[in-house]
Amino acid sequence: MNNQLTHPAFGILRYVCLIVLSVIFLIPVVFIAFTAVKSNADLLSRPFYAFPEKIQWSNFPAAWDQGKIGMYMKNTIIICLVKVPLGILVEALAAFALTRLNFKWENALFVFFLVGMMVPMQATLVPLNMFLNKVHLVSTYPGIILVYIGFGIPFGILILRGFFRTIPKELDEAALIDGCGVMGKFIRIILPLSMPAVATLIIFDFMATWNEFLLAQIFITKDAMKTITTGLLSFKGEHSTDYTLMNAAVLMSVVPILIVYVSFQKYFVNGLAGSVKG
Repeated sequence: MNNQLTHPAFGILRYVCLIVLSVIFLIPVVFIAFTAVKSNADLLSRPFYAFPEKIQWSNFPAAWDQGKIGMYMKNTIIICLVKVPLGILVEALAAFALTRLNFKWENALFVFFLVGMMVPMQATLVPLNMFLNKVHLVSTYPGIILVYIGFGIPFGILILRGFFRTIPKELDEAALIDGCGVMGKFIRIILPLSMPAVATLIIFDFMATWNEFLLAQIFITKDAMKTITTGLLSFKGEHSTDYTLMNAAVLMSVVPILIVYVSFQKYFVNGLAGSVKG
């Protein structure tokens, strides 16, 4: 069996399958790009997959101005810059407690956190809406950030706990001999060695927060506070939708995600591998 897996023909077949899958995933992106640089007349008169007759670069500044993309992206960036590091800090502290403090109910507490991944988001909307209204946090940064952190905690703990368990506990003893306390061990030993897992979480967390729609649609009602995903609905009117400007806005909205992914992607595989082995 191992000889078959290492046969050159198997390697070629694997790469062919990967190329085919890549093309399938890129097809929607190409169609979005084509639509973003077409005029409305071109879009309606020719097939959606046809190359533009004339490239309309003016769609991008028009989408930025008419759709208030700058305001929506600013709101989303502020939410991401606060939620992602704060959420990862909370998750790292919880994972550290579960793997290093050796208390009696650590496994039961871990299972309790994982239950949060099984609760449907839709089942929490009514109580969350009542709570946020009562504390006057609807359509505010703290309100939506608090909700996002709560939903992200179970997955973050799952990833970080698995990675923390791969770090030898002999390092804890060495740190204790050198005079490190509990928080010193966390800051000087565990976090620096866990950068691959942290970088993986940054990518996942940033993408999930940036692309989240349902919670933002329900808990942000003021136009000035909307995120990019809900702001894209501004291109949809009562009787028609400006698909060219909407697709131009979609392309602009993915730029921050690409920047984050490119910045942290070299840690991505190592972080996932460590969390799975743990």
